[in-house]
Amino acid sequence: MALRDMLGWLPVERWRNPHPVVAVIRFDGVIGSRQGRNTISLGSHAAALEHAFSLSGLNAVALAINSPGGSPVQSALLYRRIRQLAEEKSVPVYAFAEDVAASGGYWLALAADTVYAEEASLVGSIGVVTSTFGLNQLIERFGIERRVHTAGERKSLLDPFLPEDPEDVVRLGALQRDIHDSFKDLVRSRRAGKIDAADTMLFSGEVLTGRMAVARGLVDGIGDLRGVMRGRFGERVRLVPVVAQRRRRFWWPRVRPYTVSDPQGIVGAAVGEALDWLETRAIWARFGL
Repeated sequence: MALRDMLGWLPVERWRNPHPVVAVIRFDGVIGSRQGRNTISLGSHAAALEHAFSLSGLNAVALAINSPGGSPVQSALLYRRIRQLAEEKSVPVYAFAEDVAASGGYWLALAADTVYAEEASLVGSIGVVTSTFGLNQLIERFGIERRVHTAGERKSLLDPFLPEDPEDVVRLGALQRDIHDSFKDLVRSRRAGKIDAADTMLFSGEVLTGRMAVARGLVDGIGDLRGVMRGRFGERVRLVPVVAQRRRRFWWPRVRPYTVSDPQGIVGAAVGEALDWLETRAIWARFGL
């Protein structure tokens, strides 16, 4: 076989004209520091983010977001890490809201230079909500006495095993307003020139559809990840999924630390797991999901 024929089998065109590369990272679930298969945190996504921004021939990073929010701290940590990597690598970031990118989910979307959504996506919910359970009547029913000892008169806040204290609610409100102010400042900064900063409805906690979000400047356009990336980088673009390694968490508590002689430990862990599950479901349920 002639040398020319042999060289004809080599992917020379690929070397001369490489495919554009877009790293795709999914953020699917409630945002929080607890480890779980459906929980998003900096710990669960840090390695994936580092890998995504280090791909050879990288042209952009795409964030596929399906999250109703959760922890404002984890939202802020993820936002900051994405922005740091984007600036260090000089790589543009695109965000794509799927079913929902609300509250902390929208906080994540703000890390992108350009935000897209589907027409029926639920976007926004720029506010702060705190949910808890009142279990004081439950423990009374079973004859359980709650004993709490603190050093500092304001150490205990909204103990679920005690009746709600109006002073605790006032203190909680002050904390929520401060976090809300930080969220609003970030939105005004990242969406400067695209939103009406005086539009109080945007910061009321209201959730918007994708179409409404485009009209009010929270989202740049309607579109899906594959379609937008092909339109931006051409049909030859390579979408490279980068998977976050999240630890699988079962509903039933791990019972290894407890023994038959410690039934309270087993019951306490089971109650804690059940409340975590209910809280997660409640966050999704706010958006009918």
